[in-house]
Amino acid sequence: MQYLLLIYGNEAEKLKMDPTDRKKLSAEYGAYTQSIVQSGNFKAGDGLQPTTTATTVRVRDGKIMTTDGPFAETREQLAGYYLVEAKDLDAAIGMAARIPGAKDGSIEVRPVMIYDK
Repeated sequence: MQYLLLIYGNEAEKLKMDPTDRKKLSAEYGAYTQSIVQSGNFKAGDGLQPTTTATTVRVRDGKIMTTDGPFAETREQLAGYYLVEAKDLDAAIGMAARIPGAKDGSIEVRPVMIYDK
């Protein structure tokens, strides 16, 4: 089954990181990504640009409305994701717990819907 591992963290804190810590975190993500690629669990994944680049789209009464920025003000922002293949929820949780961002943020684990053909 496929699971989406959504990485949430405090964007403002990440921007304050000194270059050495940022480089260390990047290396941790690289090692994690390489491990799930090698294990065959990796399907897709990317980091996201800051929330200042986001646009929220809504359609109300047939009219398209856009708003700059994220949908809601929160302490943690969606920073990236991994799409993984896991035998069950416990395996997906195990993968999520190894994501570097879990140490100071949170990882949401969501099963991907399966559509009948």
